[in-house]
Amino acid sequence: MLPVILPTDIVAWGLVVLIALAIRHVRRSEELSRRWRRVFDRPAAAASAAVLAVFLVTALMDSVHWREELPPAPGAAADAPAAYSPEVTSLLDVVVLKGLNAAGDERSYSRPFALREFDRTTVLVDGKPVRDYQPLKHAGKLPPWRSRAVELARLSLLAAIAGGVPAVFGWIGLGALVARRRRVSLPEGLKALANRDGSFPWRPAVMTLTVFWLLGVWLALVWPNWHVLGTDAVGNDVLYEAVKSIRTGIVIGTLATLATLPFALTLGIAAGYFRHRVDDVIQYIYTTISSIPSVLLIAASVLMIQVFLDKNPQWYQTSLERADLRLMLLAVIIGMTGWATLARLLRAETMKLSTLDFVTAVRALGVKPFTIMRRHILPNVMHIVLIVTVLDFSGIVLYEAVLSYVGVGVDPTMHSFGTMINAARSELSHSPMIWWNLAASFAFLLALVLSANLFASAVRDAFDPRAARSAPKSEKAVKDDDDGKKEEK
Repeated sequence: MLPVILPTDIVAWGLVVLIALAIRHVRRSEELSRRWRRVFDRPAAAASAAVLAVFLVTALMDSVHWREELPPAPGAAADAPAAYSPEVTSLLDVVVLKGLNAAGDERSYSRPFALREFDRTTVLVDGKPVRDYQPLKHAGKLPPWRSRAVELARLSLLAAIAGGVPAVFGWIGLGALVARRRRVSLPEGLKALANRDGSFPWRPAVMTLTVFWLLGVWLALVWPNWHVLGTDAVGNDVLYEAVKSIRTGIVIGTLATLATLPFALTLGIAAGYFRHRVDDVIQYIYTTISSIPSVLLIAASVLMIQVFLDKNPQWYQTSLERADLRLMLLAVIIGMTGWATLARLLRAETMKLSTLDFVTAVRALGVKPFTIMRRHILPNVMHIVLIVTVLDFSGIVLYEAVLSYVGVGVDPTMHSFGTMINAARSELSHSPMIWWNLAASFAFLLALVLSANLFASAVRDAFDPRAARSAPKSEKAVKDDDDGKKEEK
């Protein structure tokens, strides 16, 4: 086995490190802890965080890659170097294709939970050609005495039992932990979990994870023998393609968002602090970038990347490494062309902060400008950076889908929601209509983007001073604020 480390693998696992460091920093600050508690006091935000966590775990499983060692050729010397497969395998592939034994490739289209192919095929019957719907090769295998509805009902009942029993014990264990922490009885702890009064803010997240657990157990029993969401034009399982597309969406959203920060922070704060000629030059730069249609600018950059990759084949050994390099460069391009909005906001906020007394005082003491910007301006604009980056994540995920739809996004060989939507463009005109490819990509993309938007809305209301003044506070938030005031006194 030969480990393969892709550039985007480093980004995916680096995101976990950043989240861990952020949690550590938040736990050290009482003010930040109070604001983040206000975020998770919202049921929609807590449930969205659970959905995003499941998607992140899926992306991490798909970010562990290696190449299998090939058996030695006949007659090869004993000391001959090992040869490795050109196909790159991920941990997600092993879990889905081997652990779950998911239904393999078919000839062409098939409906969700189908027993036969979608199109007719010519076969020889008694020496005569006959066109008929052929049975699927790797799915829909039923005993003669059992129908499809009965088989699916049987598997669903088994999944409910196999997943429900551990879920019930898990809730009882969680109730015991709550009871122990609050020093109450177990029934009172379970009652706290069942109440919707906000006394246990993680209740929506736990419920969401429970739903995912039950769904995972159901897929573990059903997916091995059925195409849950059908197959595409070349017979690939649509559900498998949708699950593999999660990594592309998370990686490009994270990397593009991080790529905007150096330009936006440096230029936005510098323009607001120095003003005059520096401000004029920076305004001219981001005004010029904003006036160019972003799709045309990215399309031109992608074409140059394509030429660059074709001229440097020594940089990659497999098709996946080539597609991954293009994905990383595409994310960097999106970030380099999308920093103008954040830079404008930081410029305006820096102009306001630079006139305040504490900045004027440190300037009068002779502190250097870059030290002032780093120690006094940057910490006071981080709430804007956090709000904008969280809000922009979902927009970049949708942007990748649009770019892939028009053919200037990720490599066609890489799984992505935009590639699935682009493939479904011609399928909608098919008679009868092939809808499941578009429905699968739409459902997964909606779950990712909607969860990110709901979570970003809660972050904005908790960290934006203007939103915090105008929005009514919940009872839990008022209690946290009162406790904070008591601790300060």
